[in-house]
Amino acid sequence: MESRIAGLREWLARHNLDAVYVTRPVSIAYITGFHAEPMERLMALAIRPDRVTLIVPALEEQRTAHLGDETEVIAWHDGQDPYLLVRGALGGAANLGVEKQHLSVAAAETLTTLAGAIEMIDIGPELRRLRLIKTDEEIEKLVRAAAITDAVTDEVIGRLRPGQTELAVAVMLGAAIGELGGTLSFDSLVQSGPNSALPHMRPTSRKLDVGDFVLIDFGAAFDGYRADTTRMAVVGEPSDRHRSIHSLVLEAHDAAVEAVRAGATTGAIDAAARHVIDAAGFGDRFIHRVGHGLGLEAHEDPSLDPGSATTLEAGMVFTIEPGVYIPGFGGVRIEDDVVVERDGCRILTKADRSLRVIQGD
Repeated sequence: MESRIAGLREWLARHNLDAVYVTRPVSIAYITGFHAEPMERLMALAIRPDRVTLIVPALEEQRTAHLGDETEVIAWHDGQDPYLLVRGALGGAANLGVEKQHLSVAAAETLTTLAGAIEMIDIGPELRRLRLIKTDEEIEKLVRAAAITDAVTDEVIGRLRPGQTELAVAVMLGAAIGELGGTLSFDSLVQSGPNSALPHMRPTSRKLDVGDFVLIDFGAAFDGYRADTTRMAVVGEPSDRHRSIHSLVLEAHDAAVEAVRAGATTGAIDAAARHVIDAAGFGDRFIHRVGHGLGLEAHEDPSLDPGSATTLEAGMVFTIEPGVYIPGFGGVRIEDDVVVERDGCRILTKADRSLRVIQGD
């Protein structure tokens, strides 16, 4: 983590700023290794040329014990004004690097009136750039997260039965992840029948029934690093329509994976999957980008949008997840996590991608 602080100090010097002031919890986790969600309470990291100060709510203080001597930790209690600590940590710094997408107008005004800030430059793009390329240590954590996710995929799909509710299946996913030492990357999606044609539909009390597609989109996190996968099943014997849509999406998925390599663009990966689906006459039913970055967040850079021009580099990690959604019938999405390598990619999530069949008891 010292190298990340040193890098931000170099950025600070290049921009002739007095301090970096970071308040987004995921950014603090990336820079320091300290993970916390302070909710409405202020948590902030102040980096100056001569010192680093982490300001935390008192209820988080004990969890900072692993931080090195280079980071000064100051805790504040409910009822205190944490911006008095911010003023001390910034030491009268007039020119700050801040995360403009996270800093509220009210917080910016307080920094100006109470802490004496005059100029605020956005450090958000620099933090996103640094996070794009994963280190070997980060990739190993993503591998662990993917392995837990794969094991849970096989276990839970094997336990699916007609009559279970989507909500019950979502609970099964969370419990199985916990048993294997992970945490949920995000709220699991379980969609059955026509609900599977709604890509972000939350689990409901709808019961799995014969003829339903069942889509599960979930992931395990390990030490803060998140996996994300989607697999498909059908209740009872699949029809030709079930099989053909699933086969089409799998073909598009494989085409996108085949296109991944250092030097390719994010838009080219999307185009590889979209070409397959367009050629089959379902282009208007592929209604989202082909993938998004993964790391400390389930959605981060790069974004693989149609026409996007980000050049892939070895060490980038993202999802490949084409989909076809037919209102009133159902949808199919097949999603894997990949890490870019010089001549291709490594697939991190390895669970069976076939259309699983859910039999009755």
